[in-house]
Amino acid sequence: MGFAVYLLLALEALFALLLLKWAGCLKSSRGWVISVLLILLAFAIRAYVFDYETLDYRDFLTKWVDYFRQNGHFAALRNSVGNYNIPYLYFLAFFSLSSIRDLYLIKLLSTFFDVILAWSSMMLLGRFTRREGVRLACFFTVLFLPTVFLNSAVWAQCDSTYAAMLVLALYLALDEKPSLSMLCAAAAFGFKLQAVFVLPVFAVLWMAKKFRWYHFLLFPAGYIALVLPAVLLGRPFWDTVTLYFSQTGSIGSALNYNSSSVFAFFRHVQDPALASKAGIIGAFVYMLAILLVCFFGRKRLNDRAILGAAVLFAVGIPFLLPHMHDRYFYCADILTLVLAFASWRCALAAPLTQFASLLGYHAYLKMRFLLPMRYGAMALLAVLVIAVGYFSFSLFDDSDAKTASPQRKKKTA
Repeated sequence: MGFAVYLLLALEALFALLLLKWAGCLKSSRGWVISVLLILLAFAIRAYVFDYETLDYRDFLTKWVDYFRQNGHFAALRNSVGNYNIPYLYFLAFFSLSSIRDLYLIKLLSTFFDVILAWSSMMLLGRFTRREGVRLACFFTVLFLPTVFLNSAVWAQCDSTYAAMLVLALYLALDEKPSLSMLCAAAAFGFKLQAVFVLPVFAVLWMAKKFRWYHFLLFPAGYIALVLPAVLLGRPFWDTVTLYFSQTGSIGSALNYNSSSVFAFFRHVQDPALASKAGIIGAFVYMLAILLVCFFGRKRLNDRAILGAAVLFAVGIPFLLPHMHDRYFYCADILTLVLAFASWRCALAAPLTQFASLLGYHAYLKMRFLLPMRYGAMALLAVLVIAVGYFSFSLFDDSDAKTASPQRKKKTA
């Protein structure tokens, strides 16, 4: 790596430190010293693996950047490039302008969102505890989380982009900032379709009076604004805003792709099409059941119950759906970690989810299974039991249920 890459990494590390200071988490000299050392370590281990190339990078990402380089950079956005949505392609087009190797730029972008993700998780946790040490621990645990580190610095994937926006959206909603929250949700969806696993929580937030109906209009407006530059460059409007519908075929037809989903329990399925439909129906019924419980208990919804619902969506929906890939539990990794820090009774949820996700990561990065994926599926079943318990207890905990319904109404009016 050249000097420019090290400089950009240093600037990202400085940005992480400034975010901690802005959040009020560096009130002591001890906090400063520990934070500086941990940030240096987090970025040093990322720099150490920045040269690593995966097949995804060689077969797809670098070829997409090269396509932009050979076809007018941003002007090439008028054409169909790759199978990522427009907002991420803006960055790839921008990278095609640089003389810095695209592998480093792609990983630098994901590392930047690693920082945003860690900060957003810490801010979300701040809704449940104000203890500086616990919040800092959450920040650095996210930054060092194996799936976060492997995803961005090793795999050159971009799951931290949409996850950071989703966690930030959830925090902003709980912090009574509905407009900003909805725009962040739109940005998350704009980066990756997998945001839909968590988006049902915004219906729960509406039931909790964190949103008014008109705030939801910001979602399509924000999404259209994200893709509009590509439309202005010549890309057909309707094809652009409905891009995800045309990409559903690229997910694959197999019931499971190195994922700890329910389909990991079944080695041989006689009728995959029927099993696929059953999984989709099961995921829909599961989501509807959670929403119905929230609706009938809407007067008792509090921040903890909302977090519990978000975890249930992030874990349960991809667990039941067919065609899930190894990285589709990325948001579950983060939200179960926040849950573990918010309640020590749920501490096992985070390592169990990491275990389930890492089995898929190992299968791809090492091209062999460490353990059968059904072990990960069993771990996620345990996580769901923990999340159901937390959600149920939070929903019927009178000490939280009596808080500030009038205040919510006043702030969102």
